[in-house]
Amino acid sequence: QLQLVESGGGLVQPGGSLRLSCAASGFTLDYYAIGWFRQAPGKEREGVSCISSSGGITSYVDSVKGRFTISRDNAKNTVYLQMNSLKPEDTAVYYCAAVRSRWYGCGLSGMDYWGKGTLVTVSS
Repeated sequence: QLQLVESGGGLVQPGGSLRLSCAASGFTLDYYAIGWFRQAPGKEREGVSCISSSGGITSYVDSVKGRFTISRDNAKNTVYLQMNSLKPEDTAVYYCAAVRSRWYGCGLSGMDYWGKGTLVTVSS
């Protein structure tokens, strides 16, 4: 079965850190660009960060620049999102998605696979 599975979410205090993982099963991520997206309650899903298939190109939404870092380990078939200095407004369900392309520009549409999401709650 071809799927992406996110993990690493949880409850964290403002200023804290979490590392999300996106693991693929049933296919190799080597040929896929990956995006992390999030959806807060009552809001539309938005792109957070994305990375090219080689890892050489990354992009971030302005609200997370300097705080989040996307990376990938193709040997482990996993992509990560390191989130530091978390704020209450980062609270959302975080999803990863893959598209078979070297790079795709971080849009929401055209993704080949989506995970089911992991909940991140930033609260004191």
